[in-house]
Amino acid sequence: MSKRKSDQLEDDDSCSTSQRPRQVRKMGSAPVTTNIELSSQEARLKKLLLDVAEYIDRSQPSSAEPIVLRWAGGWVRDKLLGIGSHDIDTAINTMTGEAFSSKIVELCKQPETVEKHALSDTDIGNLHKIAANPDKSKHLETTTIKLLGFDVDFVNLRKETYTQDSRNPQVEFGTAEEDALRRDATINALFYNLNTGRVEDFTGGLADMDAKLIRTPLEPLQTFTDDPLRVLRLIRFASRLDFVIDPEVEAVMRDERVLSALRNRQKISRERVGVEVEKMFQGNHPRNALKKIHSLGLYHTVFTDPNKPDMPQPNVRNLAVAYDCLESLRQRKTPGSIYDVLVRSDESSYFSWVLAALTPWMSIAQPAHIGPTKPPPPFATLAAREGIKAPNKMCDAITGSYNHREEIMSLKVAVSENAEHVHERDRFGLAIRRWEARGGQWKLQVLSALLHDALQTLQPGDTASRDTAFVAGWQKFLDHLHELDVMEAPSLKRIIDGKQLSKALGARPGIWMTAALDVCVAWQLRNPDITDPTGAIEEVRSKKEELGIPI
Repeated sequence: MSKRKSDQLEDDDSCSTSQRPRQVRKMGSAPVTTNIELSSQEARLKKLLLDVAEYIDRSQPSSAEPIVLRWAGGWVRDKLLGIGSHDIDTAINTMTGEAFSSKIVELCKQPETVEKHALSDTDIGNLHKIAANPDKSKHLETTTIKLLGFDVDFVNLRKETYTQDSRNPQVEFGTAEEDALRRDATINALFYNLNTGRVEDFTGGLADMDAKLIRTPLEPLQTFTDDPLRVLRLIRFASRLDFVIDPEVEAVMRDERVLSALRNRQKISRERVGVEVEKMFQGNHPRNALKKIHSLGLYHTVFTDPNKPDMPQPNVRNLAVAYDCLESLRQRKTPGSIYDVLVRSDESSYFSWVLAALTPWMSIAQPAHIGPTKPPPPFATLAAREGIKAPNKMCDAITGSYNHREEIMSLKVAVSENAEHVHERDRFGLAIRRWEARGGQWKLQVLSALLHDALQTLQPGDTASRDTAFVAGWQKFLDHLHELDVMEAPSLKRIIDGKQLSKALGARPGIWMTAALDVCVAWQLRNPDITDPTGAIEEVRSKKEELGIPI
C-alpha cells in the first residue's frame, strides 16, 4: 500500500479493528482526506474533465451549483494500493452521466480544445449508454466513453432506498456522503475529488485500508438485507486483496436473515451469484474465497438448486481437504506435474475451482431412473447449473466427472497396483476418448476424481508424508498415461471412416457401425505405427457376429 497521511484520524487509535466505531466522523462533518499521486496520463485526463466541467458551468446561470467531479470506488482503492487500473468511474454532483458525456464530445470537437490537450483521433471514443440492469447490480443508467486510453464511466451521485422484498432500490440524486454510504465496503466508498485534488473518505475506508480490513459503511445487517449480493462481493474483495473481514461483519454474514435473503430468487438472481463466484475463482486467491464461503456457512446457499428445497445436502465438514488439495497442487506446479498436466488454461483453472467446490456433491448417489426418458443430471450438475448458473460446457464436464469417476479410479488403482492390463494402450486410450466424448474436459474429470479421492482418503491437517504419498499415486497414474502416449487420444483421427468400413465389409450401414469403429480405434491404438487399415478391417470382420454386422 502506498504511504500516505490522513488529515483526520480516529479519536482513539488504540482501539482494535473489531472495536473501532463504524463511522470515524459525524454525519455532515468534513471527510477524512489524503493525497494521491496521478500518473501523467491520469493527470491529463483530469485536466480535460475539469475543462469540460468549466465549459458547462459557463453556460449555466450564476446561481447554479458548480459541477464537481469525483473518481469513485475501485479506481481510488486500487490506486492507493499501487494497483494499476484503466477503468475509472466518474461521479457527477448535479447532472447525469449522459448529459455530461455529451458535453465532452461537444467540447472536444473545438479546435482550441484539440490543440490545448493535444488530442488525437484515437483519444476520444464513441459514447455508449449502458442501461440500468438490476440483475447485474447496475441500478442506474451509465454512460461510458474511451478517453485518453481509459474506459471512463459517468454517472451522477446517488442515494438508494430499498424495499423489503427487492434488492433493486429506488434511486435518486444524492450527495457524495449519501453515495458513499450506499456502497458495499468502506474501502470501495472512497472518492478522489478532481476539483480539490484530494481523496475524500466519508466512511473510514482509509483507516480500513491501512488495517487491511473489510467493513460495511452502514450497519452490516442493513447493508446485506438491502442487497444480499454484497455478502459475496465482500468475500471476493477480501480474497482478492488478502484482507480480513471484520468479525462483526462476518457474524452478520452468518445470520439466517441474511442467508434467507441470499436464497430469495426475487431478491437476488442466481446469474449474479454466478458472476461473483466466477470473479472469486478467477482471482489470485480462489482457495481463500472458497474457504470463506465454507467457514461462514454459505456453502448450501451458493452451491445448491434453489428450485429444489428437498434436494439432499452433501456433508461439507471436510470440504477443506478438497480446496487445500487443489491449492497444494497449484503451488507445486512444475513441468509434468499433476496441475500442469490437468489444468491447461485460465478457463480450466476456473472450472477446477468449481469442481473442488462441488466435490462433496460427487458422493450423493442419483436415484434409480426407470423408463425411456433421459435420466436427470447428477445433483452436482444441478447445484452448479441452478446455483451459480454454470454454462453448458461446465455442466457437461461436471456430469462427465460424476459418471466417469469410478472408471477413472479403477484405472488409477490398476496402475498403482501394477495390474496385468495396465500396458493395454487401447484400454486407456478408449477410456479417455469416451470421457471426452461424454462430457468433455477429460483432464478436469480426472482432477475431479482426484479431489473426490482426497476427500475420501485424507483428513484436514493430514501429515505431509500422507499427503505426499497420495499425490505420488496420482502422479504415477498421469505419468503412465504419458508413457502409453494416450494423452491426445481424443484427437486421434480414425484410420478408417464409417463409409469406407461399410464398403470394405460389403455391409449396409446400421447400428453396428459405432461399436465397429471403436474396434478399429482399439486396433489402431495397439498398432500406432501402421497406417494401412487392413488389419483393423479384419479385426472387425472377425467379430461380425458379436457386432451384429449383416455380412
